[in-house]
Amino acid sequence: MRQRIRQEIARIVPLDLPERADIAQALAWIDSGAPLCRTEKPATPPTHLVAYFALVDSGHILLVDHKNARLWLPPGGHVDPDEHPRETVRRELQEELGVRADQPVGPPVMISIADTVGLTAGHTDVSLWYVVKTRRDIPLTPCEEEFNEIRWFGFHEVPLQNSDPHMARFLAKLAGSAI
Repeated sequence: MRQRIRQEIARIVPLDLPERADIAQALAWIDSGAPLCRTEKPATPPTHLVAYFALVDSGHILLVDHKNARLWLPPGGHVDPDEHPRETVRRELQEELGVRADQPVGPPVMISIADTVGLTAGHTDVSLWYVVKTRRDIPLTPCEEEFNEIRWFGFHEVPLQNSDPHMARFLAKLAGSAI
């Protein structure tokens, strides 16, 4: 599985120098043999793999007001041991939004490495950013334990000051692609 995750990251086309650095850092981390997945909540090991998935429809993105992080984020979750991040996306779609993924999940659009904030701050997430194309009228059943609210935003309406620090770069990648 480690090699498959490495390939997933190595295929990402970086937007800029910070993302190029994140790719290099993530590949070195994988090659080091360090554990990749969280095995104990909230942060064991202190660096672990996360799969974000952005539901996108015609210049709009679904974000969740995450209770723990206290930010507007794409839904997502920690990659379980022996789980490919694309399977994490499928599992978390169901768990967090009540949506069954009928289509295969494509490759990640972006990677970011950041120290977490919020109630369980202090560990490092290596986040793969996936895109799930959908319609804004899709029925959703949000996880009330994790989210205060969910909302569709136009790309230009995303509250960047209260979101993941890499959100603007992600939106730039989306705006520059055929998504």
